[in-house]
Amino acid sequence: MSDINDIDKLNVPKHLAIIMDGNGRWAKERGKLRVFGHEHGVKTVRIIVEQCVQLKIDYLTLYTFSTENWNRPKIEVQTLMRLLVSSLKKELKTFNKNNIRLNTIGNIDALPSKAYKELVEVMDQTKQNTGMTLTLALSYGAREELQSMVKEISAKVKNNIISIENIDQEIINSHLYTHDLPDVDLLIRTSGEHRISNFLLWQIAYAELYFIDVYWPDFREHHLVEAIKNYQNRERRFGKTSEQLT
Repeated sequence: MSDINDIDKLNVPKHLAIIMDGNGRWAKERGKLRVFGHEHGVKTVRIIVEQCVQLKIDYLTLYTFSTENWNRPKIEVQTLMRLLVSSLKKELKTFNKNNIRLNTIGNIDALPSKAYKELVEVMDQTKQNTGMTLTLALSYGAREELQSMVKEISAKVKNNIISIENIDQEIINSHLYTHDLPDVDLLIRTSGEHRISNFLLWQIAYAELYFIDVYWPDFREHHLVEAIKNYQNRERRFGKTSEQLT
C-alpha cells in the first residue's frame, strides 16, 4: 500500500478537483438510508483535506452539491444542507490551524439562509489564510457557469466596455466563478463512474482524469497517493510532442 513518501513532492498537482461520488450506493449496500452515506462522506472530506495540506497542494476543489442535486428527495437535500452547516462550524478551527482559505463557486444565493450565512461567515474568518485554498462547488453547474459568463460578457460588449475583437481566453476566465483559481491539473472521480457530470467543463480542458472504483466514504489517503503517483507518471504535452517537451 502506497504512502505519502512514495510521491515526488515537487510534482504534485497545483489544482486538484474531486467528484465525490458514491455516498448513496455505499449506504444502500449496507442496508442504510442515503443520508448515512453522506454523513460518512463528510468524514472522508476531513481526511483528504488534511492529506492535501500535507502534500502542499495549493488548490483543492470539491464537487459538493450540483445544480441537479436540488431535484433529489427533499429529505436528502435537507440533510445535505444540515451537514454543510454543521461541518463548517466544526471545521473552522481546523481551517485556521492548517492555514486553509475557504472559497466557494456556484449559485450560493440558492442555498437555505442558514447554510448561506454559515458559509459566508467561515469564508470571512479564513480569508486571511495563505495556505491551501479549499473550494466547495455548491449549487454548481458548469453549463450554468458558462451561460452566466456569456451573459456578463455580452452585456459589457453591448455597453461598449469590451469590444468583440478583444474577447480571448483571459477575458473568459475572468468572468467565470473560478476567476481566481488556476486550471485543474488532476480530476479524480470516485465510485467507478466515468463521467464529468457538468463539473468545471472549461477548467479541465487539459486536466488529467483519474477514475477509481471506490465509493467516496471508503476513499482514503493511500487512494489519493495512488492517484497522484499515476498523475506523476503521465506526460502532460498540452498539444505539443514529446520531443518538444524535452
